[in-house]
Amino acid sequence: MSARIALTMSITLLVCTSSAFAQKPNEELKAKGLSGNPIIEGWYADPEAVVYGDIFWIFPTYSDHFGPTPPKGIDAKNMTERQKKAINPQYLVQTFLDAFSSKDLVHWKKHARILDIKDIKWAEFALWAPSVIHANDRYYLFFGANDIQNDNEYGGIGVAIADNPEGPYKDALGKPLIDKFHNGAQPIDQFVFRDDDNQHYLYYGGWRHCNVVKLSKDLLSLQPFDDGETFKEITPEHYVEGPFVFKRDGKYYLMWSEGGWGGPDYSVAYAIGATPLGPFKRIGKILQQDPKVATGAGHHSVIPVPGSDTWYIVYHRRPLGDTNGNHREVCIDEMHFNKDGTIQPVKITFEGVRKTKPQPTP
Repeated sequence: MSARIALTMSITLLVCTSSAFAQKPNEELKAKGLSGNPIIEGWYADPEAVVYGDIFWIFPTYSDHFGPTPPKGIDAKNMTERQKKAINPQYLVQTFLDAFSSKDLVHWKKHARILDIKDIKWAEFALWAPSVIHANDRYYLFFGANDIQNDNEYGGIGVAIADNPEGPYKDALGKPLIDKFHNGAQPIDQFVFRDDDNQHYLYYGGWRHCNVVKLSKDLLSLQPFDDGETFKEITPEHYVEGPFVFKRDGKYYLMWSEGGWGGPDYSVAYAIGATPLGPFKRIGKILQQDPKVATGAGHHSVIPVPGSDTWYIVYHRRPLGDTNGNHREVCIDEMHFNKDGTIQPVKITFEGVRKTKPQPTP
């Protein structure tokens, strides 16, 4: 029997009992040099993955408590009037952010509470979808807070700053950067993108609308476009939330999530444009549930491995048989391109990806 066949049979036996490893990493797969899925312990969602130097980082939303000693949340006796009006009590659990780092995609270190609502005087709950970028010798973490439902509620997209990727991060403005609905877009699910000319753009939006804005050089204010417009809507067909942008071979890829975040049909689709503003016409869906593996695969990010044309997609999904919408786990799989630059459908797996070490970047 060849080594490849033996390894395949071994992996098959391991993943057949995957339910036992649903929200915890599979140590047997890790011992074989595979990341396994999920890659980190606990219920986390909306992962942003990025490489700084020779280290992979993941910045996710804290989705739900896991384990015998859950972190301390908001005391019901001391809730503010705004917190009492949260449309979903689970949002009162999602009040801080953790980060995770790895040098090989297999072994991960947890960095607890890199940002907490107690450090953001205007944030009350629903601390969501972090997006982190290194600029001006600092690390900027864009986040959503308070899940505002209209312009009469206070909250939106904020920005925090730290000297290191693991924080601690401190609120940079003392107020939201974006605190109103523009073009129908709820101010959540922010993603910051730096183009080749060092111009930074912030893509964001829930409620089926996607906007893009230009950021100032210090990333702490918005700048109008040449036509005087500040909030440009670039919503593609079937867009729901969770935009992500990257550039490859001179083309701009806009990706987003479709379907309901708490349901099995959550998925990821994409478009390709010639500029950071598009136009973006939907090409198709590339990440979705597999009834043999998991449901609700969506709200993702992608990372190229420095020094190669290897790409990974990092996303959350729900274990089979689990109908709790907040039971989301962070996973990673390979993402491949066709010769014409279109993206091949991603196969979601229990195995994840093989041990990988990035070449150091400046």
